[in-house]
Amino acid sequence: MAETLVKQVQQACKQLDQVILGKPQQIRLAVTCLLSGGHLLIEDLPGMGKTTLAHALASVFDLADTRIQFTSDMLPADILGVSVFDASSGAFVFHPGPVFTQLLLADEINRTTPKTQSALLEAMEERQVTQDGETRPLPEPFFVIATQNPLTQFGTFPLPESQLDRFLMRVNLGYPSPEAERQLLARGETLNRRHTIKALLSPAQLVEAQQACLAVHASADLISYVQRLVQYTVKGRALVMGYLRVGHWPCYVVRAAGPGCMTVNMWYLKMYRACWKR
Repeated sequence: MAETLVKQVQQACKQLDQVILGKPQQIRLAVTCLLSGGHLLIEDLPGMGKTTLAHALASVFDLADTRIQFTSDMLPADILGVSVFDASSGAFVFHPGPVFTQLLLADEINRTTPKTQSALLEAMEERQVTQDGETRPLPEPFFVIATQNPLTQFGTFPLPESQLDRFLMRVNLGYPSPEAERQLLARGETLNRRHTIKALLSPAQLVEAQQACLAVHASADLISYVQRLVQYTVKGRALVMGYLRVGHWPCYVVRAAGPGCMTVNMWYLKMYRACWKR
């Protein structure tokens, strides 16, 4: 069964490679984040394929997906849902918001105010929503892909540390390579390409794959090594504290004194060597 799941995940990555050209590393990071049960933050300029990647992931894993276009005038109720009085029954009836889905695309999340951003805190951490004193569970699996524009652009609100802590990974897509750009120009319209993707795993199989990932053995030496590395990012002189992003392990994102940003849990060895070289 495990070998079958591995082959299906590999085939899913190949399908995604046909939609997002020239970004195999970013695609595998996104799939890894999904299998790990975390949430993904994609930061890049508009038009880099952030939304396309989210829709393609939903299609290949057969997930019910909902997109929220965040704006400055949104309220938390626009995400979580609201209770409306029903005159026929004489009671308030709860109408679920778009957060009640399996894959939630929070598009341009940093264009809304911190008050609205905080509406996702409980949902992302506890997989539930509390509204009007009642707690309602979210569907399984539940995966949030949030996209944000660079903070240098007009009309953006920086995500607070508590919100960044909810994301397991933060990736950048970047511009396509010259070869991939020529392929995009040659094949023309790609907006409907996601509809050609075949679902290779069901939501139940995805949950099974997530549970299999949790069962992977990590030796005590490896855990100790990663712990020492994380401690060094907090106390080491090679990192500028003003750029440090701290969360619960393994959700650490750090920026070195030089250019470049990476996640510790994926690139810890490279970062460890760079720190000691300094």
